[in-house]
Order: sequence, then structure tokens, then C-alpha cells
Amino acid sequence: MQAVANLVDNALKYGTGGGEVVREAARRDRKIHICVCDRAAGIPPERREEAVRRSGRLDSARSTPGSGLGLALVKAVASLNGGRLQLEDNAPGLRARPILARQPAANEFL
Repeated sequence: MQAVANLVDNALKYGTGGGEVVREAARRDRKIHICVCDRAAGIPPERREEAVRRSGRLDSARSTPGSGLGLALVKAVASLNGGRLQLEDNAPGLRARPILARQPAANEFL
């Protein structure tokens, strides 16, 4: 929940210029796909690795309050849950997509 809250917080802070924040979730191929999308400027592909580093704040975010831990925390949570964080173009905007390994229920067979 904290990872999703961080993504929504980022979308509201940095993505409000585009006027809309969309959240999605789906199960596919034994994985859980969560997506938070905005319609603002986004993050250029060449700067996405920098944006997910701990305290990695891009120039446009330096004047906005925050610690620069949001995307780094989401990436860590995804990794700890057997997944990854993908940052994609939303044309315009950003699609932040943590993909997590789905844990089977106690009575469910893989």
C-alpha cells in the first residue's frame, strides 16, 4: 500500500499539470500489475534510472517538497516482492508500473 501511495503522491505532485491521475490493477501471468498514470510532462527515458535512485530528484522536482525517496521505495518494494518497477511513456505523462509476483493462496496450487 505504501508503494501505491507513493506513486499516487508523485502523480499528484508532479503530474497535476495534465489534469488527470489514473490507477489500474490487473493479474496477468501469475503477476500483479499496478499502474499509476498521469498526463503531465513525464520523465524522459534517459533520466528514468536517475529518477528511481535513492534521493534521485530531477531538476524539475528540486523546488517541490520531498526527499526523493518515492520511486526508490516503490522499486525496492517491487524487488522485495519478486518483481520490478517499469517507468513508461504515457504520451503525454508517465506510467509508473510496479509488477509484483503473485503469492498463491494457501489452498491454491501453482
